[in-house]
Amino acid sequence: MGPVPDFKCIQCGKSFAVSDAALARFPGWSPKKCLTCKVQTSKRPRPASNGSTFVDGAGQTTSSRVESNREENLTIREILEKYHDGPKSGVFTDGAASPNPGPGGWGAVYVVDDHIIDERWGHEAHTTNNRMELMALRTGITLVPVGTETALFTDSQLCVNTFTKWAQNWAARNWRRKDGEIKNLELVQEIYYALKQRPEIELRWIAAHNGQRYNEYADSLATAYRRSVR
Repeated sequence: MGPVPDFKCIQCGKSFAVSDAALARFPGWSPKKCLTCKVQTSKRPRPASNGSTFVDGAGQTTSSRVESNREENLTIREILEKYHDGPKSGVFTDGAASPNPGPGGWGAVYVVDDHIIDERWGHEAHTTNNRMELMALRTGITLVPVGTETALFTDSQLCVNTFTKWAQNWAARNWRRKDGEIKNLELVQEIYYALKQRPEIELRWIAAHNGQRYNEYADSLATAYRRSVR
């Protein structure tokens, strides 16, 4: 028996199914479009990405975060009024820089059962997307009381791969990569050891600009430096 159609496409309005395996692969993911509409959207011309690039653990150059035309630069109040989907508990983090490198900001919000417990944000005059993502993670960890189990969400695949795949090997080699330097080393080390000391915190990936309330909220915190109103 196949998967049950649990989702409704925001573009065509039809119900569609997503396999349990796909949902398990991306915890907290709530698909918005059916496959047909996603394919149609992917064929449309898209603006050039101004996201940062990095060399991953395999030596491939990859975009860490693509700022698409879906980024709306909304205030916190507008986010809460507009978005209601996605996980309702956890720490949600985000970082931004535009241009990259250039002025940037970061944000982290701790939520329990759709109630905001704490939040932090900040900015730097000259930075990168990657550094701001890391700043957000570092601060996000500190928002959670010690011993409290929670998920730590980031929409940066670079951050997830860094701390779930690569950092352990770098630490074993005295913080050296086989090829090239480790960018933002001091932040990477601090977050790596903080997560090791806090096994109750689980780092998870969450889709960016996908209408998930508290990911959008963290994005609004990260981009607050661009607006006169947070």
